[in-house]
Amino acid sequence: MNLRFCNLPDLQYGIPFYLQYLAHWPEYFIVAEAPGGELMGYIMGKAEGSVAREEWHGHVTALSVAPEFRRLGLAAKLMEMLEEISERKGGFFVDLFVRVSNQVAVNMYKRLGYSVYRTVIEYYSASNGEPDEDAYDMRKALSRDTEKKSIIPLPHPVRPEDIE
Repeated sequence: MNLRFCNLPDLQYGIPFYLQYLAHWPEYFIVAEAPGGELMGYIMGKAEGSVAREEWHGHVTALSVAPEFRRLGLAAKLMEMLEEISERKGGFFVDLFVRVSNQVAVNMYKRLGYSVYRTVIEYYSASNGEPDEDAYDMRKALSRDTEKKSIIPLPHPVRPEDIE
């Protein structure tokens, strides 16, 4: 598994973390490979939450596309595949966290039907003396959530310790 070429600047997870996801949620770990064998991109996620509280959902942990394969619709296709898996598993929604400053990603997710559910204050730890950065928790309702209750935005920000 050679994931570092896709997201070198953003490789925040060690190999054991990737292997844990691959072992626990293999269906949520999807790799796109070019005909010549080059790694084009990948998505990894998991299923989590409570069915009783209508919070069972798919979660996108990481989505990365190598620079030379961007703007080809690959990220959208990987997201679609993860959404389909979440539908089959009976999820109510798919969610992800994205840096508030990453407007390119925020806009892409909005084009894919995601909306901001809540802001999480100081979700991302900073380095080099920079301040911590807020995240958007973005969601897309799946067919099981017929009333779209899972995407009704929260009126106020939350802190990371408030997230279940």
